[in-house]
This record gives sequence, C-alpha cells and structure tokens, in this order.
Amino acid sequence: MVTLVAQGQQQNTLYQFHLNGEVGPAAWRRTDEAFKDAQQKKATIVLIEINTYGGALNYADSIRTKILNAPMKTIAFINHNAASAGALIALACDKIYMIKGASLGASSVVNPEGELMPEKYQSYMRSLMRATAEAKGRNPKIAEAFVDPDVALPDIKEAGKVLTLTTAEAVKTGLADGEVDSFAEILTKENLGDPLVLRYKTTWVDQVIDFLINPAVSGILILLIIGGIYFEMQSPGIGFALVVAILAASLFFAPLYIQGLADNWEVALFIVGLILLLLEIFVIPGFGVAGILGIIAVVCGLAFSMVPNEHFDFMPAEPNQLMTSFIIVVASTIGAIILCVIFGKSMLKTSAFKRLVLADEQQSDMGYVSSVKDPGMIHKEGIAKTALRPSGKIEIDGKWYDAIALDGFIEKDTPIYVEKHENYNLFVRKKKDEQVY
Repeated sequence: MVTLVAQGQQQNTLYQFHLNGEVGPAAWRRTDEAFKDAQQKKATIVLIEINTYGGALNYADSIRTKILNAPMKTIAFINHNAASAGALIALACDKIYMIKGASLGASSVVNPEGELMPEKYQSYMRSLMRATAEAKGRNPKIAEAFVDPDVALPDIKEAGKVLTLTTAEAVKTGLADGEVDSFAEILTKENLGDPLVLRYKTTWVDQVIDFLINPAVSGILILLIIGGIYFEMQSPGIGFALVVAILAASLFFAPLYIQGLADNWEVALFIVGLILLLLEIFVIPGFGVAGILGIIAVVCGLAFSMVPNEHFDFMPAEPNQLMTSFIIVVASTIGAIILCVIFGKSMLKTSAFKRLVLADEQQSDMGYVSSVKDPGMIHKEGIAKTALRPSGKIEIDGKWYDAIALDGFIEKDTPIYVEKHENYNLFVRKKKDEQVY
C-alpha cells in the first residue's frame, strides 16, 4: 500500500521505505514489494531508511541483489544502526547517508548464540562485502574489514579487531556520502528540490504474515496439528479436531509459502506422511515401515518448510537454521503428545467437547456386533446399512456387522453377500439378482 505525501508534477519521484528490526523473511518481502511498487509508480529514486542489528545472511543477500539490480537510483539512510547484514545492504546502495551517532559494520557471521561461525562462512561473507563495495565504487578493503579482524587498515583500525565505523569515520573514509540530521537534508544534499514522495506502508496482511512465521507461533501451530490429528484418531467422526488440524496446517504453511520458504514438494511431503500414518493405523495391521516413514515425512515436511533451500541444498539457509527448525518441530510434537496423554481423556469427557462428538453407542441389544467368530457367515446375504468406502456397516439376519467391500465401494441399501471371513473381518461383494449358492 502506498500513501501519497506530496503532490504535484515534479521531475523526481522518490519512493521511501523502512528496513527496521531483524533482517529476515519479513524484511525481504517488504523490500521486494517496495521495489516492485516503486518501479510500477515510475520512481526515479528509492530511499531505504535502515536501523537494524542484522539478521539472516540469505535474506540480506537477497535484499542486496534486489538493490544492485534496481533500475533506479538507491539511497541508504542509516538512522542509527547498520550492523552485520545491515552493513551489506547499505553498501549495495548508490549513496549512503548517516545520522549523527550512527554506526556501520561488524559483519562477521555468527550463530544464534553470538559465536563466530567457521571460516567457510566468514570467507563467503568477505567476498560478498568486497563484491558489493566494488560494484558501487567503494573501498573493498574497508568492506572486508567489517568481517575479517585480520585486515589491517592504517589510520582506521589495527589487525585483530572487526571494523565498525561511526558516522564521522564512515564519511572520512569515503564509505558514506555525508552526515545528515533528517530526511529533508538528504533531499538538499542530493539536489532533489521538492520531489514527489511516496512511502510504503505496512498492511495488516504483512503484520499477520510476520506474526505467523515467528518460530514460537510456528511451534504452537505444529502442536495444534499433531493434537488435532490425535483427537481425530481417538474419536472417529469427531470432525472438529480435524478442522483444527487442517486450519493449523494452513496457517503454518500458507505464510511460509508466500514468503518463498515452503515449496510444493515440502507441502506434498507432509501430506504423504499423513497418508502413510493413516494407512498404518486404519489399513495395515501393527506398526511398521509405513508408520515410521510417515512420521519421518511429517517431521521433515514441517522442518524443511521453515528453512530456505533449493530442493535438498540448504546452503542458502542461515547457519544452524535447519537444526533449529528440526528442534522446534520435534519439541512441539513431543509437547503435543504429552498434552494429549495428560488431558486427552478428560477433555473428551467435557460437556463442551461432547457437543462436537458423535456420542451414540452401538449396543449389542440393538443388534450391533463388534466381531464375528462364526465361520458359517460365508455366502450369507444381507444389506449394506451404510456406504462401504471400503469399510462400513452391513446387516445380516437382523444384526449389524463391520464389513469391508471387496468391490472397493458399495452404496447404502445395496444387497450384499459374504465372500470371505478372515481375522474376524467380513469381506463382502454386491449381490447379483441371478446369484445362487
């Protein structure tokens, strides 16, 4: 959404948006949409107001690439902080202006605990910083010193310390183009006069997506998915638990899909896992290969969707991000199982829950039989009391039985006959009019 701030036929159109907080999926989505909208509005300049301590390297690189490939002039306005990934983004802009008291640099790659990552990550970040500085005609050695403490720069920093520049130092070294007190001063320094200014405004959709992709919220949604599936299996026909599981799965995958994290194959992997689990529980006796593969597929589908990747190449992901996603999924699953075991029975007995459950009992005095031991049932005729898809209910001699249709599907009220009797199960087929035993 764009809000018009100044009107009139001006030579320049300036598009402004903020890059605050952590550099992650939300920041990348905001940047991508802002540049698309700026190009559609034929903006000649994009000004990015930066105030961040950094974030995920893969998203910072995506933002950097978007800025480098932009057809319009780009200006970075560092409003206090451009650390780590923020420094990389600032260097990608054509011009850099910093407010007094701001800082730029400290771009070494660290894990979530703040510990330095191995050399291969630092090497990649150094190359990104050098390449970005060179692309904009800045000193690549200074950019590299933001990452590598071993780089020595006379009169700037000694070896052994990662470089971070103040506003005055950045201007002195030529990395920044000037110190400013406000947005208006940038317009003056760039000789833009009185341009048409358009500003990107975050919508409620952006806020909802940002909320849903929070790891803590993702964990809760996974808990609801597993819990919903558990209660659905405990009380067949309940409906409500299945709706909760489907809704939670939709809220989990939809924002990740929009952000470009979840791919089609990851969603399909999750669905295949659920199908395998259902087959293991309702079709295949015991618990074996299908059940184990189903659990693996569900866990991997959820975990992979939270991490940027190219199929099975997880190099674009932030260090340890894949491990973190697996920890979230496994912990949420275990938590769901524990809660289901502790509160499951009592929850199913509450009056509020019973209103959502089919509570009718199939009593023996009403003609229901749970299992069949009589071998004389073979060739007996009856009628399908429910649709068999392929399992359902049949009636023979006034008694109801569980049965499985060998034809795959039999409609309700269709005449049937028993063809097989194995493991207490009746296997039936449609009866033909001329059929005689």
